Amino acid sequence: MRVALLTEGARPHPDRGAGAWCDRLAEGLPEHDFELYLLTGPAGLGSAARLSPAWQGAHDLALWGRRPRGRAPGTLRRRQYARAYEELVRALVLPGERAGFGAGLYRLAALAREDEGTLPAFLGSAHARRVLERTWRLPGADTSAGQPLVRDVLVAADLLEQCLRPLSAPWYGTGPGGLGGADLCHVVGGGPAALPALVARHLHGVPFVVTEHGLHLREQYLGFPPRADGGAGAESEERQARDECRSDDRRHRVRAPGGERASHEAPYRWPVRALLLSFFRALTEETYRQAAILTPGSAHDQQWQRRCGADPARTRVVYEGTPAVDRPAAGPEPERPTLVWAGALEPGRDTELVLHAFARVRAELPAARLVVHGQETAPGYLAHCAAVAERLGVAVAVDFAGRPGSLAEAWQSGTVVVFSALSQRSPRLLADAMLSGRAVVSTDVGVAREVVGPTGLLVPARDPRALAGACLALLRDEERRSRLGLAGRLRAQERFAVEPVIGVFREIYLELVSQYPAFPGGGGVGEGNRAPRPFARPAEYWLADGARGRDDRDSRDGRDDREASAGPADRADPADPEPGGGGAGAPDGRSAGRRGRARRDGGAAGPGPPLAVGRPGGRRSGRGGAAGPRLGGARPGRLAPLTPARRTPVRSRSLFFSPPGRPRPRFVEGRPR
Repeated sequence: MRVALLTEGARPHPDRGAGAWCDRLAEGLPEHDFELYLLTGPAGLGSAARLSPAWQGAHDLALWGRRPRGRAPGTLRRRQYARAYEELVRALVLPGERAGFGAGLYRLAALAREDEGTLPAFLGSAHARRVLERTWRLPGADTSAGQPLVRDVLVAADLLEQCLRPLSAPWYGTGPGGLGGADLCHVVGGGPAALPALVARHLHGVPFVVTEHGLHLREQYLGFPPRADGGAGAESEERQARDECRSDDRRHRVRAPGGERASHEAPYRWPVRALLLSFFRALTEETYRQAAILTPGSAHDQQWQRRCGADPARTRVVYEGTPAVDRPAAGPEPERPTLVWAGALEPGRDTELVLHAFARVRAELPAARLVVHGQETAPGYLAHCAAVAERLGVAVAVDFAGRPGSLAEAWQSGTVVVFSALSQRSPRLLADAMLSGRAVVSTDVGVAREVVGPTGLLVPARDPRALAGACLALLRDEERRSRLGLAGRLRAQERFAVEPVIGVFREIYLELVSQYPAFPGGGGVGEGNRAPRPFARPAEYWLADGARGRDDRDSRDGRDDREASAGPADRADPADPEPGGGGAGAPDGRSAGRRGRARRDGGAAGPGPPLAVGRPGGRRSGRGGAAGPRLGGARPGRLAPLTPARRTPVRSRSLFFSPPGRPRPRFVEGRPR
């Protein structure tokens, strides 16, 4: 099958490290054709020769670059764009109109598909800014307790244009390179990368899977806007794990109009941040609502997705596989008992807790050392930690080693690995430490209990006494330390191996294709001179002689129903000597014509007597005082009394299946005709 993989900021190039998650997925499923759809920065995808051979093709769109050129829409078209854009913005700023986000989004996508290149030009025009400003300042709008200024409107309009730029991508056709011709889409990372999958789902019914190893919406709430150069997706695990030792230095920063970052690196004002958070929240809820299956990277992320409206029945936890499971365990322990800590030097990692706990450890073990690996991300925090160590009297035994060359070297330098974060969102760093074979002590927050389990020691957060006690228990007991380290390595190898992840997604792909067998964009054998595609038609289609046989039977059934619905009074009237000729009152056949017209107009059929309609003034319609045509062919008037003598006989239907081409037997008054 053809799988379209959509991600943001990924670089699936083998020469950048040990290989990316997206690369491993495509290489592990060679029976499927993978095409990469990438949202990049101004630099684009680069040379196609650097792509992994697993990709059948690659398509990129500059998401954070300068706005693409395009012609502005005409006057009438601009009004249609303005109405759809206003509906979208109203859903973002008015709490009572949240449900209109999807309608406005899909309307903008439909307009962008009809007019190629006009959507970015409209979103960057003064007319769109006026729509945004007028809607944003409506009474009751959610502006986070701050009135938007003119500069806020300019910045927000530019950021919304960048976020909505995937709607104008040339990817939504059914031909080669189009998402409409794919069997399914796989979104990696969420956020704006889910927009093409939503549009393909809306236009062509293509199902999509969403894989999130770090929730995009949670990062937005924590203050991590998307990077200008694209930082998520398919970098090597070694590089991504090292990035855990430092925080994103682009926190709360805006980009200048056109995609380039502002030179002053100014932070967002609260109205802009509230608008962006509302957009990403609405986009996440729509993505979770339309996705066929969600595959979070941990049960902790699964709880976040459920709070955002994800269906638990369509959610499966799939851990992020890493090639580090094949890495050999760390070598011999250092001679002196050493605690090693790795992470970003910021208050959220709570390095002060480790320093206070180490002061208690050193009081019991004077030969103990503490090695801190990490890069300063909060200005002045490194100096603050050094001052705390000096005040506690352990500065001579604390080594601030900076950013490590590799994580394997960092774990090699310690006897026990310590984690003291206030929120452990990603399992990547914990799993890498467990794969080294060193015993792990961590605060019981986030994914720590799920990843470490019974193979390590968990302590409450912000409790230096409990952390010191756990470290002392492992430093004094070599046999327990070795047993926990080996158990942790085996647990990490079992949960984070690459092969089980590949097998899970193979099953998910086949399950989705079996549930979504027929797409409007797909064709059958011989339709439009296109090659036959598997699963283009459901099994019931071929069991019923295809489209032609189905249409013939439908027309035949409709003709049988119309003939059977006509009673014996219409087939052989007492006043007519011949059923097919003219009656006594109409020798020229006018009565037969009237009966034919009444029959074409649709007569009522059923076990009860038909309704007779009288003409205005009490005169009954029909010939010789008899009941006239049924309700379908009568002229408007009041209801006349029913005639008991002219009842429609009960029409029996065949209870067995007739082969195609042979009409089913019809029964009139109990006798086969």
